[in-house]
Amino acid sequence: MSYSVEPRLHPVAITELRPTQISVGMREVEMKRIHWRAEREQKGADFLGHHAVPVVVGPKQRLYLIDHHHLALALHLEGEQQVLTTEVADLSRLDRDEFWSVLDNRSWMHPFDAEGRRRSREEIPRKVSGLVDDPYRSLAGALRLAGGYAKIEAPFSEFLWADFLRRRVKADLVGRFFPKALRKALDLARSREAEHLPGWCGPVD
Repeated sequence: MSYSVEPRLHPVAITELRPTQISVGMREVEMKRIHWRAEREQKGADFLGHHAVPVVVGPKQRLYLIDHHHLALALHLEGEQQVLTTEVADLSRLDRDEFWSVLDNRSWMHPFDAEGRRRSREEIPRKVSGLVDDPYRSLAGALRLAGGYAKIEAPFSEFLWADFLRRRVKADLVGRFFPKALRKALDLARSREAEHLPGWCGPVD
């Protein structure tokens, strides 16, 4: 996503960040954990300085994470205590209902479960440690890295691709034969079936 934010960074305990989505791709989280281990010793501070996570201030001054859930969870699982945040908006004056309505209308929340079904805001976990795995989100992330579609600023574009793949690639294939599932996903991404999705790169002649 792209935001207009104040260029001020604030260190915040990861356990204080409240998610605005239910699921992540745990394969992608694991990749970020591996990358962080490689960077931590020599470039850790610089890496974190360039990867601030965007937050919105909500009721009771709570901080709501509106992007980079995978990174926040990866750092938490690696034992990091804090992450740098940048404030996108201060909505602390709003009551709870209006606050969540604003998040929804600005595409700053994605309350869909691991099967792609929309849920109530009460089912969004209160900590990043409560995020659950959606294997198709991992497949969508791997598909983008493999050149299946272009990275663009549309919010939650990977989840749109995940839902597209969920309807066309069997769960058993994703769970047990991920490389084969990725090859199938690449074929689907190059088809006209996917032309409505963000970042579609067109069919291969």
